[in-house]
Amino acid sequence: MEPEVSPRHRPDFALSYLLPTERCVVAVRYHPAKVLKPAAITLAGLFVVFVLDTFLPAIPKVRDVLWFAWFGLVAWLAWKLAEWWTDYFIVTDRRLMLTTGLITRHVNTMPLAKVTDMSYQRPLIGRVLGYGVFVMESAGQDQALSKVPFVPEPDLIYLEICDLLFGPKDPADGQSGA
Repeated sequence: MEPEVSPRHRPDFALSYLLPTERCVVAVRYHPAKVLKPAAITLAGLFVVFVLDTFLPAIPKVRDVLWFAWFGLVAWLAWKLAEWWTDYFIVTDRRLMLTTGLITRHVNTMPLAKVTDMSYQRPLIGRVLGYGVFVMESAGQDQALSKVPFVPEPDLIYLEICDLLFGPKDPADGQSGA
């Protein structure tokens, strides 16, 4: 019996990356924690601009430069949010994929048959916020998918991938009850 995965883990967009004989098991975007650092930097920048704006009222050119710099930070944050929105980690019954990029789309793929070892880590902040880092090893060279950070619901997704890697390939292969 196949484990249940919520429908949000199988968005329709993933169909464009699938082969006709493939089945999408999981397709998730990175955890929102991925954009916490850019958001914190932008917020800290706003604080700095407000403080300096208060203490530098007599130098309007410097104030203008500070505000333009902060708007640059806002644009950078918007870019990071757009990247987060479009990047996905996709698991099918045959391969792992990581789709990234706004302007140039990159699709990194690793066949499940090549995965020799897989683990995941949940740092303290990841346990609190609900994300993990997947680490995959394969026979041969370094792969683009050797490390996938900010995976949401890592316990569920780890079990899904392990079922694909180590579960029975054919229902007839399963052990019958004696």
